[in-house]
Amino acid sequence: MKLDIAQLERVANLFRAFAESTRLSILQELKSGELSVSEIVERLTTSQANISKQLKLLHDAGIVNRRKHGTQVRYQIADPMVFDLCSLVCDKLNRDAQKPAKLKF
Repeated sequence: MKLDIAQLERVANLFRAFAESTRLSILQELKSGELSVSEIVERLTTSQANISKQLKLLHDAGIVNRRKHGTQVRYQIADPMVFDLCSLVCDKLNRDAQKPAKLKF
C-alpha cells in the first residue's frame, strides 16, 4: 500500500529528528531511563540551551515524552522502537564497513 503525501511527510519529519548527532546522543542517554535536562547536560559535552532545543525537537517529533517533576522537566523515550531503528542503521553501517568491531547503539 502506497502512502499519501501527508503520510510521507510525517515519515520524513520523523527521520529528520534522527539526523543530528546530539539528538542521537540524547536518545542513547535516555535508553537507561528517564532523565532531567540537567542530568543530560552533565553526561554530554554541550550547553543546556542546545540540549533543551534538541529535546524540544525530539518531543515535537513524538520520540520522547516529558513530564513535570517539581521544578524539573524529565524526559523519557516515548516508544522503544527508536532503538530498533537505530540498531538497523548500525547493522547496515557494520555490514558496509566490513569491520570486526561493531557499532552498538
